[in-house]
Amino acid sequence: MRKHLSFSISSPSILKDNLLEWSKTYDKIVWLDSNEHVDSYGSYDAILAISRQTDRFAKIIKSTDEAHEFIGKKQDWLFGYFSYDLKNELEDLVSDNFDGLGFPEIHFFQPSKIIQVKGNKISFLYLEDCADEIENDYSQIEKLTHSESEKEDPSQSVHIKMRVHKDAYFEKANKFLEHIYRGDIYEANFCQEFYAENTCINPLTTYKNLNAISKPPFAAFFRDDDKYLLCASPERYLKKLDETIISQPIKGTAQRGTNKKEDEQFRILLGNDEKERAENIMITDLVRNDLSKSALKGSVQVKELCEVHTFKQVHQMISTVVSTVPKDKNPFELIKETFPMGSMTGAPKISAMKIIEELEETKRGLYSGAVGYFEPNGNFDFNVVIRSILYNAKLKYVSFSVGSAITAKSNPEKEYQECLLKAKAMRSVLEQS
Repeated sequence: MRKHLSFSISSPSILKDNLLEWSKTYDKIVWLDSNEHVDSYGSYDAILAISRQTDRFAKIIKSTDEAHEFIGKKQDWLFGYFSYDLKNELEDLVSDNFDGLGFPEIHFFQPSKIIQVKGNKISFLYLEDCADEIENDYSQIEKLTHSESEKEDPSQSVHIKMRVHKDAYFEKANKFLEHIYRGDIYEANFCQEFYAENTCINPLTTYKNLNAISKPPFAAFFRDDDKYLLCASPERYLKKLDETIISQPIKGTAQRGTNKKEDEQFRILLGNDEKERAENIMITDLVRNDLSKSALKGSVQVKELCEVHTFKQVHQMISTVVSTVPKDKNPFELIKETFPMGSMTGAPKISAMKIIEELEETKRGLYSGAVGYFEPNGNFDFNVVIRSILYNAKLKYVSFSVGSAITAKSNPEKEYQECLLKAKAMRSVLEQS
């Protein structure tokens, strides 16, 4: 059981900054921030879930069986992630490529403390064992004088290296094209890693800097002891809102212009680009097929097709697919039927994932996975882990990956430049830290 207490607030943006700063003493953190983006499906402006490793009354979930059972009983909230490589448990697949990060394939926790921000209200949902701390915690958060997080040692520079250099990228992109011309696949998302070894960063400061650059609708800060995700994702993977399921795949990216006229030109060009539209439509069809596995007959609908949305760093082409599912459907089954998300795999999905494993250099891990939460009533919301920095403090390993969709109309040079565009925010944040 949880105690629920709410307070009115006058400055939500300041309070959100204070909340994240206040939470840094906890070693289990999930922070999800919409950055004031408003859509028809949002539930919270921001939500924070925290626990300490020493909390004996908060459950840790480390397997799909545990997650399935816990969620099916609708016991409480769960926050955490599915890594991309959970695919190996869901399908007859493997992931044998190099992994410098060492994140588990699945990790969820039942937080001792949940704090929600929506409009001018902050709500505290604390387990009974710590419910008497609500008012004191709120007082600390409200009065917190925002002080800049401790800076990195100026001598500690982050030297970013590329796992796949340009010539090797072209060679691999052409191999993807060969598979497409043979009819093995129609599309595949080809990703490459950028990384730094023997490197220490300040995770919270790095996240704040990354978020300030991008201000995306599905930002996330995740901590599990010495493992961190600093996420500036613009993409929703899957949301359950009662019997409604929503997926919003992104395919199609264009740079922002240097002035209003040029910016509008780039936006229009993206919306009319045949290759980008073909990418998006193929993945939208894949999502429709995935959702149909559980949907009530005739309920799968494309609410938005190839619409261009503008973000601080880029323009993105987004589609929205919705469906209706039976009331008694276990929410975790919906994840299993649709994971990994089509925007990060390709079509057909299984064939694309096999070829991806063959041609990519590194194990994706949490990149291309999903971070989010399950509510006690079975509702859930998960992003797509892209535009993200991953950090293992114990191993002193920093990593971020980017990708683009390879189709029959792809030009390897343009795909390579798209990857560099997507990498720009993460690279600039790390190299300037």
